Amino acid sequence: MASGFILAMAFDRYIAICNPLRHFTIMTHKVIKNLGLAIVLHGALLFSPQPLMLQWLPYCKTNIIPHTYCEFMAVIKLACAETRIYRIYSLTAAFLTGGLDFILIICSYIAILYTIFSLPSKAARLKTLGTCGSHVCVILVAYAPAFFSFLTHRFGHRVAPHTHIFVVNIYLLVPPMVNPLIYGIRTKRIRERFLQGFTSLKF
Repeated sequence: MASGFILAMAFDRYIAICNPLRHFTIMTHKVIKNLGLAIVLHGALLFSPQPLMLQWLPYCKTNIIPHTYCEFMAVIKLACAETRIYRIYSLTAAFLTGGLDFILIICSYIAILYTIFSLPSKAARLKTLGTCGSHVCVILVAYAPAFFSFLTHRFGHRVAPHTHIFVVNIYLLVPPMVNPLIYGIRTKRIRERFLQGFTSLKF
């Protein structure tokens, strides 16, 4: 679902930059509410079957996974039955959420960059690019460890388990922690208080 909300933010940036005069008429409270509801329902429909699918599998090996949470593919590897359909389902669900969302985010930023570089002055281009900085940071923080975790779980058999666990924990913990900082640091009052608190520390 996180990728869906990042996609909604990319759509908001697209409207704000490519069609700024209609931003408030397009991104109404009703539209935002419907976007959020669609994102939640989309994620729930794709991933709610996972616990039921795991219950149908027989397990005859260890019940311990080298993971800090019950990730679907990690539990699938414990099954002593054919899991090809489950793996295909996992890949499809991952593509229809994170993968498809990422493609649409890239498309929105191609249109955004085209609009930005069509602006007449350098100052206007830099100012408009600055409004996208926070969102780009969120995309990098969220997607970099997510892609690493996804690919190593399915194809990276030579990656050390502790490396994979470390990256997955970063994916789970770091984005929610840094998102308020990324967006808050652009607010003048929050930035001033943060710098004031940081400079007052005595080492």
